[in-house]
Formats: sequence, C-alpha cells, structure tokens
Amino acid sequence: MRITALAGGVGGARFLRGLLGHLDRTPELAGSQVTVVGNTGDDITLFGLRVSPDLDSVLYTLGGGVDEGQGWGRAGESHHLQEELAAYGVQPQWFGLGDRDLGTHVARSLWLGQGQTLSQVTARLAARWGLPERGVTLLPMTDTPVETHVVVEDEQGRRAVHFQEWWVRMHAAVPAQQFVVAGMEGAVPAPGVLEAIREADLVVLPPSNPVVSIGIVLGVPGVRDALRGSRAPVVGVSPIISGSPVRGYADACLAAIGVDASAGAVAGLYADFLDGWLVAEDDLSAARTTLRGAGSSRLTVEGRPLLMSSPQAAADLAGAAVDLGRRLADRRPVA
Repeated sequence: MRITALAGGVGGARFLRGLLGHLDRTPELAGSQVTVVGNTGDDITLFGLRVSPDLDSVLYTLGGGVDEGQGWGRAGESHHLQEELAAYGVQPQWFGLGDRDLGTHVARSLWLGQGQTLSQVTARLAARWGLPERGVTLLPMTDTPVETHVVVEDEQGRRAVHFQEWWVRMHAAVPAQQFVVAGMEGAVPAPGVLEAIREADLVVLPPSNPVVSIGIVLGVPGVRDALRGSRAPVVGVSPIISGSPVRGYADACLAAIGVDASAGAVAGLYADFLDGWLVAEDDLSAARTTLRGAGSSRLTVEGRPLLMSSPQAAADLAGAAVDLGRRLADRRPVA
C-alpha cells in the first residue's frame, strides 16, 4: 500500500509513528510505503543556521531520538552552545536549540550552502535516522525557501513577526490579524510531491494545525489541485476535540481566518478534496450537522478516540484512518 501524508508539528509526527506501528502489526499491509510531505513554512534562520522544525520533528520521532516530554527536539539534550551564545549577548534566546539538535542544523546549513536542495539535504538527514529502512520517504513541501509570518498589533504597532516568534515567544497570546507566507508566490512543489499524491492508494491528513501546518502545505501551487484529482481517498483526523486543540494554539490560528474551532469547521477547510474525517466521539453529531449544513454530506465522518496518549493509542488512531480509507476505496467505481 502506498500512503502519502501531509504533516507538520508534534501531532503529525506522533500520528506517523503510530501509522508505522499499525503497518508493522498488520500482515496484509507488510511492505507498505509511506511518503511524508512536510511543512516548511515554519522554517527559520537562527544563529546563521537554517532550522526546519517540522521536518526535524518527523526525523527525530520516527528515528527514535525525540524528547518524548516535549514532543520535539532531541532526547538527552544539553544546551552548552546556546548558553555560551547568551553569554556573548547573541539574540534571539527565546528559541531553544540543544547541542545535539544543532548538529542537524549545522549539517543542513552546510549542505544547503554547498548548493544541495532542501530535498537532497532532507534525504541525507532521513538516511541518518533510518527512515528509508522503515519504508518512509520524507519530502519537504517545496525546495523554495518560504517562511510564515504573522501580522500582529501590539505596543510596537502593527507589524509582521516570524511565525516562530509569535508561537514560541508570544505563545500566540497577541491575536494574529493575518498569516503571510513569504516566498510562496515563487514556490513549486519539491520533486516527488505531486507524484506521491497522484500515485497514492491513500492520502492522510494527520491531526496537524489546519492553518499553519496543513494549510501551508496546501498553499504550495499544484498541491491542492493534485488532491482534488487524487484517485485515492483522502482521510483526515481532526486536531480539535470539544472546541479545543489537542495541543498548541490551533484555535488562535483558526480565529485569525474566521473559522470556528470545531471538528466540523476544520473539515470544511478541506471539503473540496476530503473523503473521510475522523473526529472525537463526543463531536460526531455536531460535526455531521455542520458538514450537512455546508453541503458536504458526501463526506464520511466517524467518531474515534483521538488522544494519542501512548504509541499504542496513536497506532489505533492511525489504524482507524487506514481502515476508513480502505473502505472508501472499495466503494469507488472501477474506471
């Protein structure tokens, strides 16, 4: 089975780990291939190094090196280098980079500086973490440098700040007035991205932020059209439970684009290509009502436990998404 996932952040990485766990324990799915299209809108240059937080979360989580408590960064970290930079007064200090993590950013920046594309660099990093041996291909959504910026208004006036500053330093407490993706107008899908969507047997949207993770990937020219034309079913998992995000500040992001923080409203953002949608069991009735009212009654909505409180819970959730996708594929007419 060929599965393509659009992913970003901790939720996406944990879902993907669960997906691999489900595939490993399901004999009829042995040999399945998973292609992950990772969000690069979070990318930022810090201390002269290019950092790709969402790609790295996937690398570390699937490679067994993530800090489980945080859900991001490396396990067993130290912070000697950043402490030394702080002693020199080097800014910013609101984004913590551990010593092990910095090794990844040095390698990425070195190889990019030598003229390699982000796709080529990501493949080298993925090999170090053993992803190909697990049947996983990790692709950046684009090789074009892009960065998400947030327009805010605070005591300094109306201004744009990098998404990471808004998310990490401000904790999304200053209302976002607009999201702007610098560089997106010139972006093209990275090699293999459109093919991975078109040739998949199933496309999944993990419970990643719908605005600044999945939404940014969908903004790459050609990606949304490929999903609309996909021969495979597209199944998503709600990142919202009972009106609140599972983690992070997805509700603040949704408010900025005028969308309710509800499972049904988030599905509406994907309604032009989505076939199946998993929501929390308590949200099932409301989600179905919302989607019927929006004219999306063809969408199959099912309730499942969504909290990925353990690797087993994540595997169960991923298994439910795969099962729904297989059932939807069986219902499709043969061309």
